Amino acid sequence: MEREVLSIKRKALRINLDGSIYGTFAEIGAGQEVVRNFFQVGGASGTVAKAMSAYDMTFSDAIYGSEGSGRYVSEPRLHKMLDHEFGLLTQRLTDEKYDKKHFFVYANTCTTLNFKKNNHPHGWMGVKFQLTPDAEPNEVVIHVRLKGTDSLYQQRVLGGIGTNLLFACYWYHDQIEDFIDSLIDNLSTDQVEIDMIRMKGPDFANVDNRLLALQLVKKRYTDGTIFGADKEVYQPKDILYKKNILCLRGRFRPVTKVNEDMMHCALANFKAKYGDIDNLVMLSEITLNNLSDDIDFSNKDFLDRADILCSLGYTVMVSNCHKHDVLVKYLDHCKPHSIGIILGILNIMELFSEKYYKNAPGELLHYFGEIFMRNATMLVYPYQPDKNKPVITTENLKVPDKLKHLFAHLKDNKYLVDLEGYDPKVLQIFSPNVIQMIKSGEPGWEEMVPDTVADIVKERCLFDYPCEVPGIK
Repeated sequence: MEREVLSIKRKALRINLDGSIYGTFAEIGAGQEVVRNFFQVGGASGTVAKAMSAYDMTFSDAIYGSEGSGRYVSEPRLHKMLDHEFGLLTQRLTDEKYDKKHFFVYANTCTTLNFKKNNHPHGWMGVKFQLTPDAEPNEVVIHVRLKGTDSLYQQRVLGGIGTNLLFACYWYHDQIEDFIDSLIDNLSTDQVEIDMIRMKGPDFANVDNRLLALQLVKKRYTDGTIFGADKEVYQPKDILYKKNILCLRGRFRPVTKVNEDMMHCALANFKAKYGDIDNLVMLSEITLNNLSDDIDFSNKDFLDRADILCSLGYTVMVSNCHKHDVLVKYLDHCKPHSIGIILGILNIMELFSEKYYKNAPGELLHYFGEIFMRNATMLVYPYQPDKNKPVITTENLKVPDKLKHLFAHLKDNKYLVDLEGYDPKVLQIFSPNVIQMIKSGEPGWEEMVPDTVADIVKERCLFDYPCEVPGIK
């Protein structure tokens, strides 16, 4: 049955009239725009135990504790608010009349556009809530980026998405896709970006937050989302801010020794250039295109790839950034120290092919300008079509005559850098061949992937590996 999309007011009124949903609204930094919706529609006394805004930092610290980072619009601050306020609810509301109440705390810490219009409006919001009286609470946290050029407009957007979030926690907690769809009911991606969502608690025990991250990208709520080797999702800027990023783009179906060698060579390049490997994030990025291009792509297939990358210690990014300039622009938004995009020489060959400039001669120049103005470097891994042919690098790559000067400029200024120290023995490993060998049970593929990958594929029967079922011949 198709989900009914209710207005913001109807959602607030339905919660107010429910009678069992009762709790606190704590909002910092952009007014009390969410609870305002509940007061305006009437019946708020049945829902609102307390509404507050500890806007002054001294008051906020006195209530929730100080922030060592000095950042008040942050996930740690949000969790302190949720935990503190939920604790007060359960400590103070113990009379018999609260026995059938499902307690909740809605909290947010946000910043809208400032007077000078030179900041980056964003916010953390979350709900800690019970689905049955006295139950262990669940928790849903999201991070949003606000668009537009008017702070009042952004406040209204916050009021809408906060109301949507609280409503979804009670009406769509067991329908995860509807839950995510409903977050921008009566809003649009032109108004707000949601780049992180995390669910936990007894009623979300079977939810994999990495699939939620994938849904945000598939629904184009964001251009990219990130999860770490620990399989936890993170807000991209929090994990990439002031870091040196090495980003390997690929399908990773499966990870091969070529992928491993590309990372190894790029890491050596990074060490030679910066020295400090403590400030490094090794990012494996999968575009939605690379997922969708596989005919048999499914949620399981995505998690198979993700599990392998996580087991190798990589941070994983899923993005809509098919073009390299879009990816670099997205990463630059996270304000890293530097960006290294690891590419095969075939990607460079495609970029300098005629189709990229025949209709618009300046397009390729603009394309590279968008990339290299952001302290980014393309780290280029070689290609050998077969063992009897020469290895292709930027030194012997043939480009159209019209583009030779541009190509030379990029090389001379170290925007395009050949990766050195590669292992020539792995250049004949190609992922399509490996995946076909895995599916058919043909021996020898194990030598083409890292040992950890081979073990995981066999243990979990990934990528249609023909496992033997115990007791069946």
